[in-house]
Amino acid sequence: MKRVLILMGLCVSLINTSCQDKKEEKEVLSKLLVTSPLMKDTTIIKDYVSQIHAIQHIEIRALEKGYLQKIFVDEGQMVKKGQIMFQIMPMMYEAEMHKSQAEADFAKTEYLNAKLLADSNIISKNQLALVRAKYDKAKAELSLSQVRLGFTQIKAPFDGIMDRFQVRLGSLVDEGDLLTTLSDNSKLWVYFNVPEAEYLNFKTVDQSDNMKNVRLLMANNELYENPGVVETIEADFNNETGNIAFRATFPNPKGLLRHGETGSIQMVVPLKHALIIPQKATYEILEKKYVFVVDKNSVVHTREIQIRSEMPDLYVIKGGLKPEEKILLEGIRKVKDGDKITYKYQEPNSVISNLKVYTE
Repeated sequence: MKRVLILMGLCVSLINTSCQDKKEEKEVLSKLLVTSPLMKDTTIIKDYVSQIHAIQHIEIRALEKGYLQKIFVDEGQMVKKGQIMFQIMPMMYEAEMHKSQAEADFAKTEYLNAKLLADSNIISKNQLALVRAKYDKAKAELSLSQVRLGFTQIKAPFDGIMDRFQVRLGSLVDEGDLLTTLSDNSKLWVYFNVPEAEYLNFKTVDQSDNMKNVRLLMANNELYENPGVVETIEADFNNETGNIAFRATFPNPKGLLRHGETGSIQMVVPLKHALIIPQKATYEILEKKYVFVVDKNSVVHTREIQIRSEMPDLYVIKGGLKPEEKILLEGIRKVKDGDKITYKYQEPNSVISNLKVYTE
């Protein structure tokens, strides 16, 4: 009899425990929060792979043939406009100039004598004109020889930074041979490609300064201190990629940026009628995002969604949800597909504002 009473007591205890668990579960489910996606115009910060170019980046080439006699600068050196960088041995060109100078002086003397004779009507005006033409030709050849002599001194066409030397002292260089390159890095042009849809959004909305101003995320994952401005958009789309190139200009007062660097442009992109949900309302399975949708009978159903873009604490939805649908905001780990719940509904504006995220 004792054994029977003990068994009955255990059964009652188990039943009470089971009832208590169900009650607690019901209490948990009744505390679940539900909200809806928020539809509104917003902006996001989007990254674009970019290429950095100096506003002037040119090749310095020899203009005349000869031996490289002197190098006045060094690799990586800052040079000023007009500063001599290279000297090609000038002796042959100096000799040609002296020869041209002598021929020009002789032709001038002939012309002056002929003019005196023409003034005295000893020779005709046609003869004087021929002598004058000979003199003009000699002057032109002298000017040409002076220019060629000047080409033996290669000067910086603008302020810039020298690159690596392609020749060494004493090298025999030919006309057109590459000596080095020169970069003006006082400003940088940063090119990045924008998809067609985002280009149309950019052009059709009111463009505030915030949307034209961009930031540069450098290769070390740090933001460049000076903002840039989108100044130019190329004329044509690339038919293969569907993108169009934007160009932003960045000041470079400290010379930190160099031609050929890489980075990412961070640009404010406008989104019209964006559908926004909190990130905490989602969960992930095999790199896919899901939410629990609550139907009219208060039953939750698993729904895959597509993410258009990501903001702090928020997702902008590309597909999978409608604005009028309800989604589970909290308690995602406490339910499974097909569970019936009781919930408290919270307006999406209130949910988003509590996340302290800017979405205007």
